[in-house]
Amino acid sequence: MVRIAHFSDLHYGPKNLIEADRCFGAAIDMAMASGVQAAVLSGDSTDHALDLHSPAAERLVAQVRRLADHCPVLMLQGTFSHEPPGTLSIFKSLGGRYPVHVVDQIGQVALMPNGCWQVSSSWRFDVLPDGLMALFSCVPTVNKAAVAATVGAGAAAEAVGEHLAFLLAGFAESHRRAQALAVPSIGVSHGTVFGCMSEHGVPMAGFDHEFTTGALFAAEAQAFMLGHIHRHQAWDCEAPHGQQRIAYAGSIGRFHYGEDGDKGWLLWEVDTSSAVCTLQPTPARRTVDIVFDGKPDLDTLRDAVAQQDVAGAFVRVRWTVADEDRHEVNRQAIQEALGAAAEVKLEGRIVPVVRTRAAGISQLASLEQKVAAWAQATGVQDAGLLRCLDELVCSQPDEIAGRILEAKCLSCGDGGIKGV
Repeated sequence: MVRIAHFSDLHYGPKNLIEADRCFGAAIDMAMASGVQAAVLSGDSTDHALDLHSPAAERLVAQVRRLADHCPVLMLQGTFSHEPPGTLSIFKSLGGRYPVHVVDQIGQVALMPNGCWQVSSSWRFDVLPDGLMALFSCVPTVNKAAVAATVGAGAAAEAVGEHLAFLLAGFAESHRRAQALAVPSIGVSHGTVFGCMSEHGVPMAGFDHEFTTGALFAAEAQAFMLGHIHRHQAWDCEAPHGQQRIAYAGSIGRFHYGEDGDKGWLLWEVDTSSAVCTLQPTPARRTVDIVFDGKPDLDTLRDAVAQQDVAGAFVRVRWTVADEDRHEVNRQAIQEALGAAAEVKLEGRIVPVVRTRAAGISQLASLEQKVAAWAQATGVQDAGLLRCLDELVCSQPDEIAGRILEAKCLSCGDGGIKGV
């Protein structure tokens, strides 16, 4: 049996640095205390083409070096927008006690008893290395753009899925040979499994799926360690050659509001007939969402704060108001009510007031007809409006003003004007 620490989607970058470093640092401490024999980082260790001279890159290098002083490390190429090709090359030269192997192309890697990695010369080993401890079959992010250029954008997703299914089935022979030698076999990849759930608790939809669980199980590896989806989830299969498990570790920390479930890393125990993994939670930040259908009500907000502990939490308040009411939202009062929170994010959705003309109103001959048509379209009683319109047409402004002032005097009861 081999014990492996599986980390994924660290997303080190300026925006995520505090969260990522706190959680990854804690995860490394736990992994070393658990006595893991190898560590796998299954993609997106960096975030949005991280500059290597940035503080986030410095912290990631320091943490991976700390991990490599404990055990061999395998780092997989993630999404190209996060990790452009070549980004991870620097980790090959960290100089830790054990080597860091960066996987940026499809192939197999053998973990040797001395802690070194032995790499296949092609996409798989023709002959397995003597004495290997574990066999890793690696499929980093697939360049869909290259596939789309060949088969067309509309067929790219289907073509990628077909090619990867064929590839994974091709790994099965090597995995059977490893099993015959009592060597565990492990798959590692970065992509989307059909039917998986996002970190927000909704099924992943669209054309981004690279795998089916059937294709992954057909590789006949005991374990398949995945990255890309930020929610931990797993699938099991009882096969003739033993129990198999596919699992996403999920992101190391909580990088967005609305993410469900615990965050952490996976502790794997893999042998030739079974694979077991358990989620080890990290100290990810707490997020709280408070949502109003209309204008935020401060009393309701204070009640919500009293019912749940927001001290040290990251709180998002969302509301929806009409454009004409937007200035009635007291943002400062909301901030003060949530003063104990680590961060307060205010998101107001403004609904524009749509003003429409009554159908055909511009074609009516008289202003009286237009007022009547507008009143009918908007549900307004037109009698008073038409009387006022008649006065405007038939009377001089001085006469209208005199009648208004006379009515005002009569309502006062003493013949004088009050409050002018």
